[in-house]
Amino acid sequence: MTIDQIFILTILTITVAMFLWGRWRHDMVGAGALLACVLAGLVPPLEAFAGFGHPAVITVACVLVLSRGLQISGVVDALTRTVLPTQAGAALSMAALIGLGAVLSAFMNNIGAMALLMPVAIQMAKRLNLTPGQTLMPLAFGTILGGMTTMIGTPPNMIVAGFRGETGSESFSMFDFTQVGLPVALAGLAFILLLGPRLVPARKQAGVEGFESGAYITEARVLENSKAVGMSLHEIEAVLDESDTQVIGMIRNDVRLTAPDQWRKMLSGDILILEADAENLTDALSTLGLKLEEAIEPEEKDEIENSDNDRDAVETEEDTTISDEIVLRELAILPGSPLSGRSASNIKLRTRYNLNLLALSRSGQLSIRRLRTARFEAGDLLLMQGSPEAVSEFATNYSCVPLAERDLRIPDKSKALKAGIIMVLAVAVAAFGILPASISFAIGVLASMALRTVPLRDIYVSIDWPVIVLLSTLIPVAGAMDSTGTADLIARLIIEKVAYGNAIIGLTLILVITMFLSDLMNNVATAAVMCPISIGTASALGVSADSFLMAVAIGASCAFLTPVGHQNNTLILGPGGFRFGDYWKLGLPLEILIVVISIPMLLVLWPL
Repeated sequence: MTIDQIFILTILTITVAMFLWGRWRHDMVGAGALLACVLAGLVPPLEAFAGFGHPAVITVACVLVLSRGLQISGVVDALTRTVLPTQAGAALSMAALIGLGAVLSAFMNNIGAMALLMPVAIQMAKRLNLTPGQTLMPLAFGTILGGMTTMIGTPPNMIVAGFRGETGSESFSMFDFTQVGLPVALAGLAFILLLGPRLVPARKQAGVEGFESGAYITEARVLENSKAVGMSLHEIEAVLDESDTQVIGMIRNDVRLTAPDQWRKMLSGDILILEADAENLTDALSTLGLKLEEAIEPEEKDEIENSDNDRDAVETEEDTTISDEIVLRELAILPGSPLSGRSASNIKLRTRYNLNLLALSRSGQLSIRRLRTARFEAGDLLLMQGSPEAVSEFATNYSCVPLAERDLRIPDKSKALKAGIIMVLAVAVAAFGILPASISFAIGVLASMALRTVPLRDIYVSIDWPVIVLLSTLIPVAGAMDSTGTADLIARLIIEKVAYGNAIIGLTLILVITMFLSDLMNNVATAAVMCPISIGTASALGVSADSFLMAVAIGASCAFLTPVGHQNNTLILGPGGFRFGDYWKLGLPLEILIVVISIPMLLVLWPL
């Protein structure tokens, strides 16, 4: 083993460990790995940022912009209204929902498709007397499966296509992935429809009047005239038991007590930290005369806390005259949202938007500190109070999904038609090989800008920059694995020690290893790491690399065991009330089925 191989293996090991740790964002980890390779002399400095011009990176960015055009123009809403039945039974309704999600994900960003269909899935669950999770998990898995059927369906497919071009063959075309991806996706969708209702945990009772998102953590202040004044914590808990609410802590004089003495007497100004669902929260507050901390007007806090909030009070009083209608809305934070890592006070929620954050729900985690300073994460549910316009503006600016029934309308029919035609033409030009995919979709973006199907201010906002940076930084790292011979070294180890020179066993190992890594870390990173290894394995076996690269593409799209493997899985964690261990119950048999189907099809359609 050479010194360069030792360096790249060390960097790769640390990089994978950082991905699994999850403390740093994926793009930060990717950038760190790239710079480490440059400092170690594995990547020439002048080639360090060549990945930003890689065709796969350009294609991903352009597809995200075109997907945005489909979303905001109303194309998806029109399809939803046309395709999804409103009175059908559970089987037909679920088949239409998951099928639509899979089809959309084949041609647009699958996170966008999931976000658009989430409110529809929740309303469908209420109509079918199911829990939200019983429609959300099948939809999430269906959108992931749909992405594997085309080159633009998911970023890992574009990575795989690019690596094939570096082997001396032509890059995979638009529908090369369909040959194996479509049958695998159809089999997976059928499995989900047949066994999904039995294997998806029902965390909430069916038949609720409104959407239940699990327990909220909220803060309620004991006012001077509250019934709770003078009551012991034990007495308060006895009263709250009737509304299925529990006290999980309190705050007195800005000091948080996580396990307060049950005989402690409540004083005016104390803040109780409550765990309750949205429906029982009102009963809990009215029974004791409590008031939600974030619903207290600034001038009231002046009297209670003697703090200097005069400016905020004036701004809030002025803003509240904008709309007489005040609503409560539940919002789910999308992966990649600008809210991640920030707090309500950090973004000046009240003064900028005139909104109150009444409660926050984070599945499986109750150790949330003060609401206004709690750091948001992807998948969190926020209970917001304010005018409909303010809530809508906030949700748009910070990439949140309103978990309520949407008015499915087309804002602009002409723009919807233009956006649909642009996407169809871009796909057709790339599919028929008239132009490379990166050029075809770049022309589509330019057309979208000229025809205003995507507002100019939204062009760069539409792009998921952390994914772009991750792709761009890991492509040179993957190249270093190849140039140092490390990929061949790992491939020989797999062949000699595990596969014993058998190509079919080697192919199966590549698929299973890719699946395993994709369940634990970002699928783009998984594809970038596994492509050089799969090519090296095929070369050592003396067989075609095509089937091995396709195995990587399939495995990278099969993250069904954890909520962290794919962003769509993260998105449903809170709204579905799921726990970390709930995913494998449906995901594990689904992945086994995919392995069983994929290997024979790969051998037939992409012979060794």
